[in-house]
Amino acid sequence: MSGTEEACRLDVWLWRARFAPTRSEAAARIEAGRVRLTRAGAQTRMSKPGFRVRQGDVLLLMRGADLVEVRIVAFGKRRGPPAEAAGLYEAV
Repeated sequence: MSGTEEACRLDVWLWRARFAPTRSEAAARIEAGRVRLTRAGAQTRMSKPGFRVRQGDVLLLMRGADLVEVRIVAFGKRRGPPAEAAGLYEAV
């Protein structure tokens, strides 16, 4: 996991954290308005896959049939195994 980056594309982060099987699927979910971002107390529905997320941002999204809220704690350098991906976020 990388601690040197300040931001990461939302679609890339969703893919690396294993919330989407492909980057294109992550982008489709974002463009469909299925991802919300909370930053500085304000919640915004995301519509652009290239939006830059930062550590500490909170995302609200669907995982299967469940609604999950996670805080971004790291960006990662690759799409690794599930155990590595779970280290990129914490449940809120």
